[in-house]
This record gives sequence, C-alpha cells and structure tokens, in this order.
Amino acid sequence: MKHTAKLALVAAALVTAALAQGVNPQAALKELATKVYSKGPSGEAPAPASSVTLTPAELAKVKAMNATAAIVLHYGGNDWSNAQVDGLKAQFDKLGIKVIAVTDANFKPEKQVSDIETVLARKPSIIVSIPTDPVATAAAYRKAAKAGVKLVFMDNVPSGLKAGTDYVSVVSADNYGNGVASAHLLAQQLGSKGNIGVIFHAADFFVTKQRYDAFKATIAKYPNIKIVAEQGIGGPDFAGDAEKVASAMLTRNPNLNAIWAVWDVPAEGVMSAARTAGRKDLVIATMDLGKNVALEMAKPNGMVRGLGAQRPYDAGVTEANLAAYGLLGKKAPPYVALNALPVTRATLATAWKRVYNQTLPSDIQSVLK
Repeated sequence: MKHTAKLALVAAALVTAALAQGVNPQAALKELATKVYSKGPSGEAPAPASSVTLTPAELAKVKAMNATAAIVLHYGGNDWSNAQVDGLKAQFDKLGIKVIAVTDANFKPEKQVSDIETVLARKPSIIVSIPTDPVATAAAYRKAAKAGVKLVFMDNVPSGLKAGTDYVSVVSADNYGNGVASAHLLAQQLGSKGNIGVIFHAADFFVTKQRYDAFKATIAKYPNIKIVAEQGIGGPDFAGDAEKVASAMLTRNPNLNAIWAVWDVPAEGVMSAARTAGRKDLVIATMDLGKNVALEMAKPNGMVRGLGAQRPYDAGVTEANLAAYGLLGKKAPPYVALNALPVTRATLATAWKRVYNQTLPSDIQSVLK
C-alpha cells in the first residue's frame, strides 16, 4: 500500500508540475480525438470526413458515367502514399471509376508537371493529387481544370486555384494537430524537461510547415524543454539527409535527450544516426505511422516513443467520394480534415488498424509481444 501511495504521490506531483506550467499533456492529447486544429490552405474551417456521403441514386449515376481517374503523387512507395492509393483504388472501384495512372514525381516539381501533361493526354475525368510545389505546379493544374478535369487534392493545393471553381476540395489529416500531439508525447517521455533537436522540412510545403509550426508552438509551453539544435532538410533523400543532420547534432550536443523529425522517413535517418553514435537511449518523436518506425516503437525500449498519425486510407476513400461530388456537380466542402491520432507503443496495434485498414503486420506483432 505504501508503494502504491508513493506512486500516486509521484503521479500527482507530475500533473501538478505540468499544470503549473499551464500544460496538461494527457488532457491535451485527449482533446485531439474531438478537435481539429488545422485550417485549410486558405483558412477554411474543416468539415469532417463523415459529412462526405453519396446516396444510392448518386452512386448509381456515377457508376453509369464510366469515368476514369489518375493519381498524381508527390512521391510514392512510402507507407503513406501506398495507403492513400489503396483507399482511392478501393473506393473508385466501388464507384465504377477506372484508375488509369498512378505517377511518382520523386518530390521534383518539374517531374510532376511532366506527369500531369502525360496524364492529361489520356483525358482522365478525375485527377487526385498532392502538389510538390504550390507555385511551380500551378499552371499545369490550372490547365487540367480548364480541360474539365475534376481535381481533388491531398493536403496541399496549387497557388491561385479556388475551391468550387478550379478544384472540388482538399482532404487532409489534422497536420497541425499531429504536430501538437508529437510535442505533448515527446514532453511526456522526457518528463517535461530536456534538450532536444528539431529536423524540419526545408520547403514551401503547407503540410510539413503546419507540423513544424505546431510542434514549435506546443513545445514552447514546456519551459524546461530547450531546443538546442535545429536544421531543415530538402530531400529527395530524406532519410539520408536526416541521418547526416542528426549525426552532427549528436556530435555537437552530447547532452541531447531527444530529436523530433517532421515525418517517419526522416525519423528513420535519425534512428540510424543514433545507432551509429551508440545513443539508443535517444527519444524520437515524429509524424506518420510507417512500418520502420512502427517496428522501432514496438520494441520495449525502442527509440521512437510517440508520433502523430494520419489516416491515409480513410483520406483516400474520402478523396474518391469527393471526386464523385465533382462528377455530379454536387456542392462539396472546400476543406475536409481527419482528426489527429496520437500513437504510443500501448496503442500501436489499434492505431495501425485505423491508419491502414489492416491488422498489424506479423513481424511487428512478434516484436510487440
């Protein structure tokens, strides 16, 4: 009983200390389940994905159109992109819409412009895409819109295009909320004190900027957590670039307790740098529930302790439904957002199901036991 009472006192003291700072991490994380922090690219209020629905009559009408769709990615092959494509293909199949192309720009704007031109030659009814650069790709998307293609965007929109006129809608995770989640999760793991490094995305990219801004604003609420090193990476070798940056951070700051990485692929580079430096005690927080970070999180003493996850499969389903709105001429909300999903080792299995619409892979399950 004495031991239990002591633990209760310690827990109460931690909560009291957090509240004295104006921060209650547990309450803040709980709030994310019902609150969307992000606004749309033009400041739009978020509509829930559940509001995007089709009646049986609308579904039958779309099926009769024999429409086609192209998916034009910023870069492919990663877990997030694969899940988006899976969700899109599954829902397009239900809608009777044929996917005629899936392209990968490798995060190069000029390649994406070329991809759009190539896709347009095949006269798709729909393009679902995420611009690599909102300015450099804008003219190509505008050309598609003028050709009558129904545009639906993932996360980011091209400069100068207007919802309801040039494109149907944009669907996003609550990226600001996920930045908030990663900050509170990191603070929890550090006991609200320590020295941290930050690796952000050095590009004009709406999604990653939201994450970075949210993390910085939230972590600033913890006065005993200090950002002692910070650097951006431009890619396209995001894991390799992050490994170099993290290695330099660890060398210059031997007292570094944690590193925040802007998404899971850079976090993989941080993991590699930490192993090379013999710093398996380093705490890593990030965004996006990729398989490699999930494997690390599944370990009893893994370096990845917390992350904010998107729900890319559900986003893909929603994007496909919004494309159907475009075909039908049905008024669509300009910005649709899915709630942030805080993930820890304790919630890994249930989170994986929500993110990918699949059970946790067996190799991760075996590590999690």
